[in-house]
Amino acid sequence: MIITADRLNTVQEYYFSKKLREVRSLVDAGKPIINMGIGSPDLVPSPNVIKAIKEAVTDNGAHQYQSYQGLPELRKAISEFYNKQFDVVLSPDSEILPLMGSKEGIMHISMAFLNAGDEVLIPNPGYPTYTSVTNLVGAVPKLYDLRHENSWFPDLTALQTQDLSKVKLMWISYPHMPTGATANKGQLTKLIQFAKANDILLVNDNPYSFVLCNNPLSILELAGAKEVALELNSLSKTFNMAGWRVGMALGSAAHINAILKVKSNMDSGMFYGIQKGAVAALQSSNTWYKELNEVYQSRRELMFRLADTLDCTYDKNAAGMFVWAKLPSGAPSSEEFIDDVLSQKDIFIAPGTIFGDNGEGYIRFSLCVTEDKIKEAINRF
Repeated sequence: MIITADRLNTVQEYYFSKKLREVRSLVDAGKPIINMGIGSPDLVPSPNVIKAIKEAVTDNGAHQYQSYQGLPELRKAISEFYNKQFDVVLSPDSEILPLMGSKEGIMHISMAFLNAGDEVLIPNPGYPTYTSVTNLVGAVPKLYDLRHENSWFPDLTALQTQDLSKVKLMWISYPHMPTGATANKGQLTKLIQFAKANDILLVNDNPYSFVLCNNPLSILELAGAKEVALELNSLSKTFNMAGWRVGMALGSAAHINAILKVKSNMDSGMFYGIQKGAVAALQSSNTWYKELNEVYQSRRELMFRLADTLDCTYDKNAAGMFVWAKLPSGAPSSEEFIDDVLSQKDIFIAPGTIFGDNGEGYIRFSLCVTEDKIKEAINRF
């Protein structure tokens, strides 16, 4: 038997990969499952996006290898999007790198900047992939606490008292996943100052800025950010293009070039038609965001009713496409709770613990569910 690489001992199969197999088996067995667990938009891209990819497939060269850096018009569209939405100036030639989804970027950034033994500051709770990728590249996860009483923002004073000499990289995510907490310019400025003081590369994972977020921000808006910060963004949530796998890394030319060295050895460029569709999405008018958020706002109000039915508490001002809810006192553990709901009510909800042990006592509802399904879930209780 061929022995697998030691690095596989540092990770487990992604929670949703395993759990969704269980959910699918229940559906195949005839169970009327309502899936509120995963943030995969059920809405469709705009007609302009669909039209763009349809027309693109007949263009000359559409089916050839594409540039590792993406089409010039895609990088230009990303630059114009960031300038319009965030007042951030980025060179399309050197400060933007299109990605096959921002999840790819987490691996590429880690491979570009981390050596074995380097430490990485990772939010708890936070996106599990940060920890998995850190382990896969031989670096060391160093979890930092996010708590409700501190508005899900790191205690930088407490962090500064720790030994940070081996820390090379810090992951942040605002608007935060899974809690929906936002950070203001003052808080992001403190993070930049912290990164500069400790020679840490700060990476803001920012795919939720335009989903139920009143004040979209980019960390790159702030003075001096490019010296120590990168930003990841994605078309998955904002433009209902999760399956298209379109993301981007943004930052200084030196940082982007380091990531390109990795990426250019990992793939052969994004499909031409998808890039043309992405250009159309990035050129959407403000009407697109308004109509998208009207749908999510209506769904969220219903999801609040469901959370109320379960005696949960939540932040009505949180951003993003989830409702992060605290279980009532005396409830079982998060995983026991969601397993009971799945078996008794045929509803799948994500347990907070998959995002870190600070997620114990919380559950997460996805808004990627129709209003009829949310109403049905309420009725089941």
